[in-house]
Amino acid sequence: MSKVLVLIEVSPAGEIRSTAAALLGAASKLGEPVAVVAVAPGSGASLVEQLGSLGAAEVFVGESDLVGKILGAAEVQAVTAAVAATQPIAVLVSNSVEGREVAGRIAVCTGAGLIMDAVDVREDAGRIVGTHSVFGGGFSTESTIDGGLAVVTVRQGAIEERAAAAQPVVTSVPLTVDISSAGVIDSVEDVVVSSGRPDLRGAATVVSGGRGLGSKENFVIVEQLADALGAAVGASRAAVDAGYVSQMYQVGQTGTTVAPQLYVALGISGAIQHLAGMQTAKTIVAINKDEDAPIFDIADFGIVGDVFKIVPQLVDALNASK
Repeated sequence: MSKVLVLIEVSPAGEIRSTAAALLGAASKLGEPVAVVAVAPGSGASLVEQLGSLGAAEVFVGESDLVGKILGAAEVQAVTAAVAATQPIAVLVSNSVEGREVAGRIAVCTGAGLIMDAVDVREDAGRIVGTHSVFGGGFSTESTIDGGLAVVTVRQGAIEERAAAAQPVVTSVPLTVDISSAGVIDSVEDVVVSSGRPDLRGAATVVSGGRGLGSKENFVIVEQLADALGAAVGASRAAVDAGYVSQMYQVGQTGTTVAPQLYVALGISGAIQHLAGMQTAKTIVAINKDEDAPIFDIADFGIVGDVFKIVPQLVDALNASK
């Protein structure tokens, strides 16, 4: 079976990012998943069991004292070394800010083709094919690399498949990292979110509010429904610009791209830049008093009405069912 490399993102605290499970699941559709992780010397062993439970048949550990001190260079070197050792058919990387940066470098270093922001991947006659959701989700397109290695960045939350747990084979190698052109990390400050809700990126359920809610005080209705559903909270750019919530909650082309199982839009008209960030959700529910709002064109279920009358009833019903 052909091998497929998956670059595993690790937090500054040494924890595996939540994108790992979906990337390994996507890799299992193409071949044998091989997790690649760059860590400080001696710290990789603690991650191996977790990566095996997520479906990694093999774990390639690149060790360097510079991990966490420079931007991307150690990860690029780890993947480049893994490519030479395993001869994979593809390298999958999260379509995060850091992932896109690293993916471009990997493609240059290995002479590979690059497929960006795929919402699905498949193998067709020996070629890797990426599916894309474009023009605000109005169209699906496909791209492929004719010959040679394919490096693919995968949109967070877009892949449902999960790989079967495995007992991974482990390979550890020291990395020789060229820091001459690498950005240096002076310090890292984690932003601690204490809401108890799921993280917006990768959440299975998202409840978002728009400018139609009218005020920062009224935005609490989004939080109430999110808590009843066990969902993450999101917002449109208009709501963020109006000061209802901070930019960290923004969903859209200039915010976070999400692809949850359920997306609930409250008072969101459906501007194209917002649709571009959530239209790949599996089920979309929209509540808006404007029956001509564009959000209804893509919603699976739409309710024309006052969110301040409808949502409290919905919250009461959900809480009662618990």
